[in-house]
Amino acid sequence: MSSTGKMLENEKTIRSVQSLDWKPYAWGTLAIAVLTLLLHSLEVYLDTVNIALIYLFPVLFAAVFGGLGPSIYAASLGVMAFDFFFVPPFLSFSVADLRYLISFAVYLAVAVSTASLAARLKQQLHVSKQREATTATLYALSRQMSAITDLHALLENVSHQVSGTIHAQVIFYLPDEADELKVTTAPSSQAGWGSGESEMGIAKWVYRHGEIAGRGSNTLRESPGLYVPLRAEGRVYGVLAVNLEVQPEPGGGEAQDTLRLLEAIGGLAASAIARVKLGEEARLAHLTAESERIRTALLDSVSHELRTPLATIIGSATGLIEGEPLFSSEDRLELASTIRDGALRMNRLVTNLLGMVKLESGMLTLHKKWCDVEDMIGVVLSQVKDFQQHRELRVRLPEPVPFLPGDEVLLEQVLVNVVSNAIKYSPDYSDIVIEVKQDTQHVTMTVADSGLGVTASERERIFDKFYRAESTRHVPGTGLGLAICKGIVEAHGGTITAEPNQERGTIITITLPAGEQPQVPYPWIPEGEREPHDNP
Repeated sequence: MSSTGKMLENEKTIRSVQSLDWKPYAWGTLAIAVLTLLLHSLEVYLDTVNIALIYLFPVLFAAVFGGLGPSIYAASLGVMAFDFFFVPPFLSFSVADLRYLISFAVYLAVAVSTASLAARLKQQLHVSKQREATTATLYALSRQMSAITDLHALLENVSHQVSGTIHAQVIFYLPDEADELKVTTAPSSQAGWGSGESEMGIAKWVYRHGEIAGRGSNTLRESPGLYVPLRAEGRVYGVLAVNLEVQPEPGGGEAQDTLRLLEAIGGLAASAIARVKLGEEARLAHLTAESERIRTALLDSVSHELRTPLATIIGSATGLIEGEPLFSSEDRLELASTIRDGALRMNRLVTNLLGMVKLESGMLTLHKKWCDVEDMIGVVLSQVKDFQQHRELRVRLPEPVPFLPGDEVLLEQVLVNVVSNAIKYSPDYSDIVIEVKQDTQHVTMTVADSGLGVTASERERIFDKFYRAESTRHVPGTGLGLAICKGIVEAHGGTITAEPNQERGTIITITLPAGEQPQVPYPWIPEGEREPHDNP
């Protein structure tokens, strides 16, 4: 044999010796020695048969804690100690009575059988514990998967569970939009494994064929990794790869248990991935349907709202142009007023549409300053004066009139929308009350009308986009005004709610943060130009 061959043989011998666990044999030797000393001191009180039976205890302990090899060693050592110290002639391995040889054979047979049964029970206990741990892992994993809706978090959770259970590196391969398999999760500690050409080739083969490949399987069993297809409902969603290079050799019991565990985890992971993907597809379908519904509602509302004032403007303008000699000055003034009302209605619609676009796109920017509530209400009254017709607007202000921090233009738009709704849905010759209250932290503005009112189930929904109460379907509108009000008020850190009026109608309540009230009524006016504020 060559020197290299001898070195390899010596290295194998050294490794086999190092891998041998000598501790059970040492404990067996110590137990036999202590038991022999104890029995020798009690020899006068015990029969020879009893002493032979007592020597079975170290054999049992060695089988339970060490296995079959240490138990056979303890049995052999026990027979030798029994023969040497307790069988005549004493202190000799020779036997005066040959019948003792039969006793020795029976003792060894009983000891080996007992040790074999004990070792088998120990192995079964170990297998039972492993299966219990596997079942607990699968149960915990299934519970966690049912609560996770994010795909990346799901894969990370499965990776941690598998690596913590079998102490091996775990990688997921999932297809991209072009159905090309890509590494999705890979621990940074061993990022080199799994992304090579050989690993990718095996993973693609498993993904295409839907069969297990790699270590412990019937395909490419020499590979250090095991590749499990993530199959659910006849579809493969990806591949689970585990680096089993340091695991037991294929064909062993532990390797088969690991294979079954990975197959079960692969099935759970595939079901969870399918659930997440179906959830994403359902959300996308819902968003698509909702977008289509909103688009249809927007087109219907805008087309209807624009068609009416445009027809009015066109008709009035045509009448002025073609019937100039026929109309008196009062007729021409009425037609001009009709044109103005139609233009104002179109302007409100365009303003609401632009406001909703800003809210939805996140482009709404607040330009905050101290706003005089009395001035804001005055601006609102002037804007709604042209179409309030025979309705009476009443304003109730506290003393002193409060200020609040906010975007004056946007807050005026909120009040215009709310008051316009109150006018639109209130009968002629009814009262609309605008009231302002203040406490230490909030400024509350209410607009109460005596109109159609809304039901309890509609009080929250009237602030949704394009929603209109059933009782107001006959009145023209887009359903955007209150939605815009809600967005602007919430951007200011406030709230807007709807409540029934005491007798009839609706009360819209706007609550905004008051901030620290300024010491002067107009803090933005230079001190030399300020005049005393007299609230009418």
